[in-house]
Amino acid sequence: MKTTLNFPQISRTDAEIFEAIKVERETIGYYNLPMQDIEPMKKKLDSLNFTQKQVAVIGIGGSTLGTYAIYNFLKDSKAMSKELYFLESTDPVALQSSLRKLNIDDTLFIVISKSGSTIETISIFKYILSIKKLDKSNLLIITEDDSKLNNYAKANDIYTFDIPKDVGGRFSVLSNVGLVPLYLCGVNIDELLKGAKDKYNSFFNKEEAYDILMKKARTYYEYRDTYNINALFSYSQLLEGFNKWYVQLWGESLGKIDENNSNQGLTPIGLLGPVDQHSFLQLIVQGKRDKTITFIKIKDFKDEIQIPNITLEGLEELDYINNLNFKHLINEQCDATIESVKQLKKDIPIDILVLEEISEWEISNLMFNYELLTSIVGQFL
Repeated sequence: MKTTLNFPQISRTDAEIFEAIKVERETIGYYNLPMQDIEPMKKKLDSLNFTQKQVAVIGIGGSTLGTYAIYNFLKDSKAMSKELYFLESTDPVALQSSLRKLNIDDTLFIVISKSGSTIETISIFKYILSIKKLDKSNLLIITEDDSKLNNYAKANDIYTFDIPKDVGGRFSVLSNVGLVPLYLCGVNIDELLKGAKDKYNSFFNKEEAYDILMKKARTYYEYRDTYNINALFSYSQLLEGFNKWYVQLWGESLGKIDENNSNQGLTPIGLLGPVDQHSFLQLIVQGKRDKTITFIKIKDFKDEIQIPNITLEGLEELDYINNLNFKHLINEQCDATIESVKQLKKDIPIDILVLEEISEWEISNLMFNYELLTSIVGQFL
């Protein structure tokens, strides 16, 4: 007798997933970064007294994307003590363009590589060395303590900061990878850690974050064969860097072969409103039903710029927008897009995240939320 079983796969319970996450927390270092003691790092940086007005991070991927996400979110709404730049691409034209924005005689260079041998990073580092003398007065190195890059730093008397071995690059923004350059530029890194810590506590104490994240992760898992594309629709240019960080975090973490030798993954897409509502929204509304949508909006931009009270000949019907604050306009555009998706098509799963304001707490709380979500979905898969 030949018997073929074709039972549907039964996913683990929320309790089982939560226990697995708690076990993972013991060996995966990013979970505990919000609780770290950063005072020694701050005192060390203060004692070095770097006076340069610009900071240039040489790195790629996990070494830069998280830092860029936070800096890009904050830089236009708070006074920064230094300007922060990123040298990532080995595209020669892009590299030269980035260098033209720098006064290299007034720039602190920070080389970041977890492995210490990232080819793009070392290539750019070598080029900088060929055009500018770098020593401990204008160079920092952030790497693992036993990497070859760390050996270079010791041999040349360069100050270093460690990247923990148990923290993956794409999860490293709240380690020295992000905290060192952000602190040098005037970001309140205590508030960064607090935002992440509050999300950590809410999840591990089984409060609001636990219920939301478990439900969202289970939905992604249970409907992964139908909705295998996750689109993040962020309604602010300030979240451009966050979108890029999310794409790497989600794609690299979940694109795996599982224990049954099966290919897994959910495709991430980062969109910016209102720009992309004039292009990609068409695909969402009338295209194939294979996407979930997360809308992110900022409740208060703390900017009162208004549309002028000007009448344009032939466009008088648009005078209703006169005197409207731009911060209200962009959120009304976001709300209108959400409603259009809800009303026109009931088979497009959506959720909405609202940031109260532009602050260190909000961006780190959001980023740690997505780190936890990634880990939970990874456990399901």
